[in-house]
Amino acid sequence: MVYIHGLGEMLRHLSELIDNGSEKTYPALPVNYRSRYTPVMRAIAAGATTVSDIKSTTFLTQGAVSQTVALMEQDGIIERKPLTDGRKNALQLTAHGHTVLSRLECHWQAIFLAVSKLEAETGTPLMETLKKTISALSDRSAEARISEATAELQQCEEKDDAR
Repeated sequence: MVYIHGLGEMLRHLSELIDNGSEKTYPALPVNYRSRYTPVMRAIAAGATTVSDIKSTTFLTQGAVSQTVALMEQDGIIERKPLTDGRKNALQLTAHGHTVLSRLECHWQAIFLAVSKLEAETGTPLMETLKKTISALSDRSAEARISEATAELQQCEEKDDAR
């Protein structure tokens, strides 16, 4: 039997390889930081002020954003301030959070440079390919594509049965 890796399996493994490698570099920084904070930090640095803003900016779920925000609050990186409507809170970096962000910016540049070099080494524009793939799946879901493929295969099976 030949085992064929599925796309989701390979993407998860690739993500684990990148996340694990990245996670190992954070302890070398002079700040207490977890790699899971990165999308939230980048979203806030880009102007996101609420959990909803962060969710719409990143590929994270509402639950993941809320859990990460809670951890970042415990670590003193961000704080909540009530908005005028009283229904939501604004998130903002604390003084410590601004210090952490300033120290991370060079580190993030190093990560992007490493990815760029990986793309050059493999000859695969991975970031652009992922962007295009995400866009295509946003236009037509994986579920729809699988249903179409299943219908095509059933037509093939019907032809074989007719013989």
